[in-house]
Amino acid sequence: MAHWLMKSEPDAFGIDDLASRPGQTEPWDGVRNYQARNMMRDEMKVGDQVFFYHSNCKEPGIVGIAQVVREGYPDHTAFDPNANYHDPKSDPNNPRWFMVDLKYVRHTKRTITLAELKALAADHPAGPLAHLPLVRRGNRLSIMPVTDEQWRLILDLE
Repeated sequence: MAHWLMKSEPDAFGIDDLASRPGQTEPWDGVRNYQARNMMRDEMKVGDQVFFYHSNCKEPGIVGIAQVVREGYPDHTAFDPNANYHDPKSDPNNPRWFMVDLKYVRHTKRTITLAELKALAADHPAGPLAHLPLVRRGNRLSIMPVTDEQWRLILDLE
């Protein structure tokens, strides 16, 4: 089992939205970055656990845990001209964009803030969080791998 961190803007789709969906499950569509797409298409497996991260908000941070319940498959929104994430260059016979399905597991006991994670990484430059892409300057990926050690350390912050 692998671990991941996936970012979403709470005004667009937050942890409460995932929790309120039928079966508490939702496709993670609309990703239009090739590196993130490759992770969903090639690496994410059923059972992998995900930190649900709220970005572009007053207090960005980890707010919950989800689980991958369906491995990468073509993102149909790319083919729909009426969809927000339509890509006219994407071909259903050779899809460019992929998604996974996530299931809500739980909210974290509190928001584990980006500021807190960055401070911990800075205080321990040889520690596991120093290598977490989230705390690196200029990293804007919406999906990133999390090592087992990073996962445990972050959960201990709850």
